[in-house]
Amino acid sequence: MPKRVLTGKIIKKTGDKTVSVLVTRQTTHPIYKKIIRVSKKYLAHDENNSSSVGDHVKIVESKPLSKRKSWEIVI
Repeated sequence: MPKRVLTGKIIKKTGDKTVSVLVTRQTTHPIYKKIIRVSKKYLAHDENNSSSVGDHVKIVESKPLSKRKSWEIVI
């Protein structure tokens, strides 16, 4: 089964080797049929602490690393 890949923007460095990534996507409203923006935050693992706030990154699914962190940054 292939791993999911999402693209987003780093909005916060939450701790050592952890960043918060905001992923925005567009979807159609089920009743009004208008295109709306939907955002979701993911905690991602940054092994080398190489990313900073404001960077656009790709994150990929991984095994659970903690209670809420199961994504990794790929460059």
